Amino acid sequence: MTTSLVSPLDDFGVNLGGTLNLLEELRRLPEPPPLIFTSTNKVYGNLPELPLERYGDRWEPRDPALRMRGLSESLPLDFCTPYGCSKGGADQYVLDYAKGFDLPAAVLRMSCIYGPHQHGTEDQGWVAHFLLRTLAGESITVYGDGAQVRDVLWVEDLVDAFVRVRDQIDELSGCVFNIGGGVENAVSLLEVIELTGEIHGRRPRIEFAPARAGDQRYYVADTGRLCRATGWRQQTGFADGIEELYRRFLAQGVRRHPAAVPVAAH
Repeated sequence: MTTSLVSPLDDFGVNLGGTLNLLEELRRLPEPPPLIFTSTNKVYGNLPELPLERYGDRWEPRDPALRMRGLSESLPLDFCTPYGCSKGGADQYVLDYAKGFDLPAAVLRMSCIYGPHQHGTEDQGWVAHFLLRTLAGESITVYGDGAQVRDVLWVEDLVDAFVRVRDQIDELSGCVFNIGGGVENAVSLLEVIELTGEIHGRRPRIEFAPARAGDQRYYVADTGRLCRATGWRQQTGFADGIEELYRRFLAQGVRRHPAAVPVAAH
């Protein structure tokens, strides 16, 4: 999202132009393979009209039903930032080609995905970014108040969803699904930092900065439509997944910074 604010034309060319080129090439084929488009929750904008209340270290919807289920595909599209516009435009082109040109294609609007081999940065992959900064003994910059809530999803659960939609593409072509960890895996940035400190043995240092354009204070996916259509269920809880990712980083050779290793008192 942040790089799209710096280079909107590059963002447009890759996300929207690249997707349209792919759709055109698929349209040339007599039997095109299924296309599963990885869209984003940013197509719903920053949700400024969603009434929220803060409870401790997290924002929550005032509406009890939303707290129980999350946000469904019935949310109106409200593109925000060049990234949201390019991904949202591509999202709509995929759905239109599925319906207008009979391409076997579906859209999954993803929440926060994390897992092995993620190159976490401030711009993308914040769960991995927090872990890598902690292992390096470096501070974590939190944009906004840190109480923003996301439903994190382990990547292997995401791949399972891809496979299920692909295997049922004849029935699901032209459909759109919200996908994330759901309400069971809704967690704030501050809560992830706290958990990271527990796993690591020392809480990482935090620096606060102004909120970024287009950032949602709350986004948790209602995955009910996907579950009903495919039988999919997420399997990995966020606490187990974050600890597993931390241990995989260690196994991959990411070293703990000496200053970050607590010293036992004598």
